[in-house]
Amino acid sequence: MKERIAKSETRHVRIVFPNTLNDHETLFGGEALKWMDEVAYITAIRFLRRRIVTVSAENIRFICPIEADSIVEVKGTVSKIGRVKLEIKVEVTMEDMLSEKKEKAIEAIFVFVAVNEKQNPVRL
Repeated sequence: MKERIAKSETRHVRIVFPNTLNDHETLFGGEALKWMDEVAYITAIRFLRRRIVTVSAENIRFICPIEADSIVEVKGTVSKIGRVKLEIKVEVTMEDMLSEKKEKAIEAIFVFVAVNEKQNPVRL
């Protein structure tokens, strides 16, 4: 199981460009959540290899603002496997391009369920 969890880990690296900023000149939270949901979904698909849907995003913590021109890494890891639900922990780390300073900026738990062709939940 540990090997399967390790193989499903997903990382996505991006640069924060001006078109993703809010009126405070930091990364728009909705854009960050979009990136996080995508990484969580890929992680869940890699782990289950089944049709899934997002049920919720929980415990979302915006720890610090992400400034323009930062390098951002979004990492998804399987954190809990239930009978029907799969939880993916997603962490966003911000890295300064010039100093290599890194810090965790956002974290959340995304919950997925496997579904059949009628979109009804099925056991994992």
